[in-house]
Amino acid sequence: MSVLLALATLALPRLAADERDDIKALRAQIDSLEQKLDVLEKKQEIHDQEAAAAAKAAPKISLTSKGFVFSSDNGANVLHIGALIQFDSREFFADGGGVQNNSFVLRRARTYIDGTIDKIYLFQFVPEFGGTNPVSVYDANICIAPTKEVQFKFGKFKPPMGLESLQAEQNTSFAERSLASNLVPTRDLGAQVGGSINDGVLTYTAGIFNGVADGAYSTNVDFDNDKDVIARVFSRPFVNAKDSPLHGLGAGLSGSFGREKGTAALTSGYKSDGQQTFFKYNSTVVADGDIWRVSPQACYYYGPVGVMAEYVVSTVNVRPNAPTATTFPAKAQLENKAWEVRVGYVITGEDDSYTGVTPAEPFSWANGTWGAWQVVARYANLKIDSKAFPLFASTATNAREASAWGAGVNWYLNNVVRISQDFFDTHFTKAGTTAPTTQILQHNEKALITRVQLSF
Repeated sequence: MSVLLALATLALPRLAADERDDIKALRAQIDSLEQKLDVLEKKQEIHDQEAAAAAKAAPKISLTSKGFVFSSDNGANVLHIGALIQFDSREFFADGGGVQNNSFVLRRARTYIDGTIDKIYLFQFVPEFGGTNPVSVYDANICIAPTKEVQFKFGKFKPPMGLESLQAEQNTSFAERSLASNLVPTRDLGAQVGGSINDGVLTYTAGIFNGVADGAYSTNVDFDNDKDVIARVFSRPFVNAKDSPLHGLGAGLSGSFGREKGTAALTSGYKSDGQQTFFKYNSTVVADGDIWRVSPQACYYYGPVGVMAEYVVSTVNVRPNAPTATTFPAKAQLENKAWEVRVGYVITGEDDSYTGVTPAEPFSWANGTWGAWQVVARYANLKIDSKAFPLFASTATNAREASAWGAGVNWYLNNVVRISQDFFDTHFTKAGTTAPTTQILQHNEKALITRVQLSF
């Protein structure tokens, strides 16, 4: 027994020493593992930071009711791709056996490509594939906007005339613009400066353009020295008073002045709501001299109610035919005038606005929601200067005056799709004492236009 105790006494210190060595080794392994874990955690942290930075720097892509939008990480560069498709059905009634054929029409088919570069450089490119004309470019322009108050625009775009004419095609209350829009230019090539003062209380625009006829689109070139100056001011004095019943009140004045020569400066024809021509000058008539327009305008929106009104005077100097070396036909100044009033009411309660109606709930059969519904009414009148007859326009084929009323229903299924149905009744006043020879003037015009529209 004593021997065993002696041996145990000798072995205990050795065992304790071995245990301490094992503990040290284990601690060393643990320290090594902790160091490796720290390295891995740091690497993962760096990887996460790099991934977050890469995700932040990556372009942002979205598809919404506004179309395809590509933007840089800081929002300084944006590219938008959208489209407008308007498919119409036109029916005409009591037209004396078919003045105008009932038909389906691809009224507009456009691609919108626009965007911003470095926050202040804006561009727009809009080709048109619909209508009766071959493929053409309706808008192609560049805007430099260093501030809200001062912005410069160059290229092809809508001149700052009228009120309804400046409204985007997808936002108009009716399928076709009123008679008053016949007297303003549609698109032109030019350069303008404009801006917004005091957050929209006052907007102004002034520019110089090649000059086009009433209701005309500019070509991409101009071969004469005659130009038009066009300017517009528009005020919304209560735009910043959000709770005021006058928040949606706006009024303005636009005008143009220039000198033009030749047949290209004269309208190719004033059109009815059904897009039938009811007035055009004789083929030999030429413009020669001052051309000017003026248009007072106003609008008011309050909740579901919307009202728009404008008056347009278009003045042109004309000769019955072009001057020659031996003849110098007498010149006459003609003033054609038009006006329109439009009233709308959104019966589902959404707000009406210059930029259209946004449904509170999109149409869904499953959810029992029906989008937004709007009823609209309009009256318009256009008078041709009596001095136009019979020297500059035939009394047999032209009306001296057109008066039109229209009523319609708009169904906004969502922010993209809209279905409209409009009825127009246009009465024409003959220009002479004898009966007109064209059927449209003999029977007036009653047209029903149904439109299915997609816009984003």
